[in-house]
Amino acid sequence: MRGSDYAELKAFAAVAEAESFSRAAGHLGVSPSALSQTLRGLEERLGVRLLNRTTRSVTPTEAGERLFARIKPLFGEFDAAVEEVNRFRDAPAGRLRINVPRVAAAQFIAPMLGAFHRLHPGITLEVVVDDTITDIVAGRFDAGIRLGETLERDMVAVPLTGALELMAVATPGYLAEHGVPETPADLHRHRCIRFRWPGGGDLYRWEFARDGREFAVAVDGPLVVNDTELMLQAALDGVGIAYLLDRQAGPDVAAGRLLRVLQNWSPRFPGFYLYHPGRRQMPPALRAFIDALRGPG
Repeated sequence: MRGSDYAELKAFAAVAEAESFSRAAGHLGVSPSALSQTLRGLEERLGVRLLNRTTRSVTPTEAGERLFARIKPLFGEFDAAVEEVNRFRDAPAGRLRINVPRVAAAQFIAPMLGAFHRLHPGITLEVVVDDTITDIVAGRFDAGIRLGETLERDMVAVPLTGALELMAVATPGYLAEHGVPETPADLHRHRCIRFRWPGGGDLYRWEFARDGREFAVAVDGPLVVNDTELMLQAALDGVGIAYLLDRQAGPDVAAGRLLRVLQNWSPRFPGFYLYHPGRRQMPPALRAFIDALRGPG
């Protein structure tokens, strides 16, 4: 196989998997127009159309699907072979792609970036902040961070925290003016800061539990956001009551800037995990990243 053949097939596999020239181009580090030209050259050389292109989507043709099915495992073996050779390097190196929600990026990734790159200058780390539930295999990520309750069963999961808890919080000034809710039903008389799932999803219904009974409350209020940091700031500014992870709201509660309400109604649930597909050999760069996240000991 010529080097150009490998490059063309690698480009085709990236587009077929992502079903997008822009996403595939971002992964390969080339422009979408250059990638499109490469694919057209491959189709002309083979004399077969491999991709159906519209203004909205890119999907493999029947011939493209058959080609992709044959070459995808081969590229997986190529990657595994390179990873195995990398184990003999003096230091971990290579490219590492991680998918994380915004709160995990702030809590886990941001604090360790400086030390990680000083310790591992040969690793190129790409962090994609994404609050949707992403298929890291289809997205060609090496690993992701997610709450334990949303993990697929076939993933290898490394715990980063213990169990978490949601906190209903508001400023002392807000509670002095509007009163303190004693039960979740009282929230209907309050200004709640609501959260919409990213991608235009549904509004989050606040989840509570007591005496073995779990239920959710559809709250109302003057502000809807899809970012929990914005929700926290709104609560600090006295907009209303917010429902946030204890890791986010806890420091402001401890400092007295926020007060917690409905504490006896808030359930605990599995915390954050780093997760990745099972492999015979873990890439050294991923091992180094996991060690950095978990810290000493």
